[in-house]
Order: sequence, then structure tokens, then C-alpha cells
Amino acid sequence: MTATLTPPPRSKPRTAKRFRSFARRWWHQLTAMRTALLLLLALALAAIPGSTFPQRSISAVDVAAYYDQHPDLAPWLDRVWAFDVYTSPWFSAIYLLLMISLVGCILPRLAVHWKALRAKVPDAPRRMSILPYHRTLAVDANQSLARAVLKQRRWRTTVREADDGTVTISAEKGQLRETGNLLFHSSVIFMLVGVALGSLMSWYGNRILSEDKAYCNNLQQYDEYGLGAWVDETSLPQFCLTLDDFDAEFTNGGPTAYDAALSYETGGEEGEYALEVNHPLNIDGTNVFLIGHGYTPVVTYTDRYGQTQTLHQEFLAMDAAMNSEGAFKFPDVNVDPETGTVDEDAEVGFDAILVPTFDDSTAMLLGTDPELGNPVLALTAYTGDLGLADGQPESVYAINEAQIASGNLEQVNDEIEVIGVGDAMTLPDGSTLTFDGVEQYAVLQVRHDPGGPVVLAGAILLLGGLLPALAVRRRRFWIRWNPDGTVETAGLNRNDYDGLDEECDELTAAIAPGHEPPPASSSDDSIGSQQ
Repeated sequence: MTATLTPPPRSKPRTAKRFRSFARRWWHQLTAMRTALLLLLALALAAIPGSTFPQRSISAVDVAAYYDQHPDLAPWLDRVWAFDVYTSPWFSAIYLLLMISLVGCILPRLAVHWKALRAKVPDAPRRMSILPYHRTLAVDANQSLARAVLKQRRWRTTVREADDGTVTISAEKGQLRETGNLLFHSSVIFMLVGVALGSLMSWYGNRILSEDKAYCNNLQQYDEYGLGAWVDETSLPQFCLTLDDFDAEFTNGGPTAYDAALSYETGGEEGEYALEVNHPLNIDGTNVFLIGHGYTPVVTYTDRYGQTQTLHQEFLAMDAAMNSEGAFKFPDVNVDPETGTVDEDAEVGFDAILVPTFDDSTAMLLGTDPELGNPVLALTAYTGDLGLADGQPESVYAINEAQIASGNLEQVNDEIEVIGVGDAMTLPDGSTLTFDGVEQYAVLQVRHDPGGPVVLAGAILLLGGLLPALAVRRRRFWIRWNPDGTVETAGLNRNDYDGLDEECDELTAAIAPGHEPPPASSSDDSIGSQQ
């Protein structure tokens, strides 16, 4: 008879089991507090390029200028998102890993803390003398009084009765410390979520608006703007603003109040608002802030043919005294009305400084008073090609220095000419620039930031959790009535707490009024011997 050998069955592949083990091991690593701290450090290091290189979301003009200054380096930096750091894949990966790590770290602690809050206070050890604080009372203690005292002092208590007649009251206090720790760590998640919402869904626009001027909420009418990654121009709310009046008050050379009278129109509705610093106007969840102030000189240029152009040009303040710099540009002047031809070197520009209060009794040009006391313009005139037709962006607050350096613009006056309101500067060709007066403008910032309330909630949670986490101490206290008639009290500190003996002695004295605590030296010796 021939025996047939049956091969042993093949073991099933363990790929799934190994994968689960691998995933579980890495999940524990990711959700460890040590990993969260390392990721937080990595996030701080990853943010350094965002403050080193210009960012497109803040100023695309600065990025273009960086390309001009570093034509070889800039393309390589752009490949690693150096100009879009906060929306780059590597920054987003660190950000998401940090959030996952914190959530995975906090949620299990929340579950454990919730169970601890609902659980009974642990019973005292069989030998209470091993605890840091221990007293055997020479007098009797009333159980009802003990419960009332502990309840009045907000201790969480559990009463246990053993079969041999032993009665133990277990008391615990200080769970708010762990609650504070969890709130503190949860606040970091709130802040991360708020910052992420702000980065993705917020937008802002800055606009210099002179008196009696209006603008509508679209990107073309902002002097500077920034959009979140999930925001485009079509998602901006539709409204228009008009600056009806502006008043600035100064005391001792410094501003004390800015008041802007605005009128607005949105969705067919009109309204008025007195805009002040830190009192924004809210339109459809978008806030309009008053963040600055400046002056707008008004001038009239009369060309060699007698044609006039009036220009309202905002100037930028150079110092606290509101001495301001700017430029007047007239590219469409000196056109022969009979032939329609443009004279050579027909364009005219002026570099100018506005002094709000000029003191002609001194040799100094710049003033020290920001109020409009005696405004003057210090002018330097140029004729030629202003360079506005080449399609390249340039500042409206200065004459193009490249055009001056190339000789396309020629300076007309050898020395700076100072004129006051009503005065005129005459150029060699007979054309004039008349200083008509000065208006005021307000610097408005329109901002929508849905992440702001979330960050605020995180900051409140941080403060609310930090105080108990630092100030509260966890401790436990037990009272035991033994079958032989003796009464013992014991205490245990769960954190470093120097006042445990004093607090437990006070509780013991309140529970057993006839009890006298031992002297401090005896207490120290007994504690030392017990430890």
C-alpha cells in the first residue's frame, strides 16, 4: 500500500496585516507630541522664505522687480515656489501634517479626560501611610460633616463602604488643569484652521481716495490688492464708495483724529457712514478700514498754445510732518490746435515736494507742522518723452529716472522753484503751472477675512486654557473610618505642589474640629521618614 503525501497548505499572504502594522506604527509616530513639536519647528523654518522673498499674493510688482534685478536666479526660485511660499505644495504638506498630528494627539486625550471626569475617584491604598501626607486622628470625625466640607470646597467625592464596616471618602480636585491643557492645545488647531481659511479665502484692497471722489469694488480701481488662493475677481461683493469729506486733527505735531464722511451704494441701497480709525464700515461681510491720510495738490498746466489741464494728484508723505512727494505728468499737451501736430519734446513733467506749512523765515524747505498752514510746492520741471507710451508700469509718484538718465527728459530749471497757492511757475517756452490749492485724501483698506473669527476663538481658547494649566494643581484626599474606630486622612499631589500638607491639615481640621496638626518640624520629619 502506497502512502500519499499531501503538501501542507500554503500560508495566506500577510500583506494586509503588515500594512496595518506599518500604518499603525507610523500613525502613533505622527500623533506623538514630539512629532507635533518637530512639525511646528519645520513650519516656522518653512515660513522663512516667505519673509525673505517677495510674494505674489502680497505684491506682484515686487516679484516683477525681483525678476529684473536677478534674471538668472528668479526663474529657479519660482520653480520651488519661493514667490508663492504659503500656497506651495511643501508648505501645505507641513501645514496639513501638523494639523493631523495635533488632532490625532488631542482627540484620544479628550476621550481619556472625559472618561476620567465621569469615573469615580480612585479608592485609597490599603496602607495610607505610604502617601506623602498621612494623619491618624486622635479625635472622632463626623462623616456628614466631612461630606459637607468637601462639597462646599468643590471637591469631587466618592463614598465607599466595605463589608467589614470600613467607610472611605475619596476626594479629588484639579481636573481643570487637564482641561486647560487640552484647551491650550486645541487653540493651536483653531489658529491653524483660521490662518488656512484666511490664506485661501481672504482678500484685501488698498485705495487712496480724495475728497469728492468715488470708486467701485473691483481690482482695476485698487492701488494695491491681494487675493487668497480660492478667490477671484468675480467673488468680490459689488458696492461703490464716495469720500464726501475728510477732517484730520493734529496736536503737538501728531494726528489725534481722522474722520471720513462716506456715502456708499450696494445692491440698489444707499447709505452714509462716519468712518473713523478702528470703527470700520461693514458691507456684506466686508470691512472698510481708515488706515491713513494725505494731501492732494491741485494744479493747472497751461501749455504754449494756451490749452489748460487741471490735475488732482495724490502725494505720499515722507515724514510725520506730512512733507509729501509726488509728480505731475502731462503727456497730452502742446498740441498745435490748427494743425493737430505735436511739438517735439512736447511732454512735460514735474517732480514736486509739498510742504504743508512752509516757514519762509528759515532756510529750511521742509516744515515741521503737518497741518495746512502755508502750503507750498517745490518744483523741478522736465520736458521731453515721459516714457508712458512704452507700456511698462511705472510709479505715478515720481518722474521716470531712466528717461532722465537716457536724455529723453531734460531738466528745465537749474534750481528748485518754490510756489505758494495761487502762484505759477513759468517755463522757458511760456507755459505755466499754477498751484490751485490742496485737498485731503483718505487711505482706505477693504478687507474680507473669514479666518479672523476662528483665529480670535483660538486666541480666547489659548488664554482660557493657559490660566488653569499653569495655576491649577491636581490633588487627592482620603478619609477612612476603620472598623477599630480609628480615623485616617491622607493626601496625594499629582503635580508639583508645595502647599499640599497645609491644605490637607486645613481640611482635616475642618472635618475633625478637635484635631491639632503637628508642628512643622515634626511634619517634615514624618514626611521624610515616610518617603
